[in-house]
Amino acid sequence: MSRIETVLKRLKGQGRKALIPYITAGDPHPDVTVDLMHTLVDAGADIIELGVPFSDPMADGPVIALACERSLKHGTSLRQVLKMVEAFRASDSETPVVLMGYLNPVEAMGYTAFADAAKAAGVDGVLTVDLPPEEAEDVAPLFSERGLDAIFLLAPTTTEERIRAISGHSSGYVYYVSFKGVTGAARIDVDDVAEKVSRIHSLTALPVGVGFGIRDAETAAAVGRVSDGVIVGSVLVDTIAKNQEDIEALKTALANLLRPMREALDELAS
Repeated sequence: MSRIETVLKRLKGQGRKALIPYITAGDPHPDVTVDLMHTLVDAGADIIELGVPFSDPMADGPVIALACERSLKHGTSLRQVLKMVEAFRASDSETPVVLMGYLNPVEAMGYTAFADAAKAAGVDGVLTVDLPPEEAEDVAPLFSERGLDAIFLLAPTTTEERIRAISGHSSGYVYYVSFKGVTGAARIDVDDVAEKVSRIHSLTALPVGVGFGIRDAETAAAVGRVSDGVIVGSVLVDTIAKNQEDIEALKTALANLLRPMREALDELAS
């Protein structure tokens, strides 16, 4: 059983929902990322999505695109991101880490080399935004053989037939994108999310995490009521941008943003 499956099963048994924050590796500086990861865990994160910076983040809005630019200015590479995960693992052997990014850096390293290096570093899952499941038939087994969960996106427009197909290639959880558009672009229609997540649950046994548009404790709780977990990205990355010159203030701001979401989600179980 993977670390991701273990955590999600434990939370389900407790009647609790997963809190899954996203930050971009290397933002605001590569030396800070591991410390920020620990800050997220201390504030209540169950799983961390760690973004691999890329020069053309097509699914991301301006907030995360700028984070990629800041990271790439410091020369952050995929291999450096894996070293960050390895450093995080030195003092945290339990919190799952999912790498989220785009196909080019993985292709440049080579799928087998990447899968081996990711496993050795302590990565638990991989979400490659621009790798459709139809093209993952050779890749997914490489991940599975190394205990890496392959995580795919589902959109509001995804058909039932395709949900089944994507779920067949997925493990860990599926990531439901709550609205059409890029990250950080709109506010969530919770009723619509509830309807779509219910449909997804009827088609797969995998947990469903919902991302895009979760900005505060109120929206986290609203989405948590209808899903297995909430994925929080742009609002955290924007907080990093606003506090990048003062790392201690940045850590405090991240914790102050994430902790109320944790508390709001936990209130759902009471």
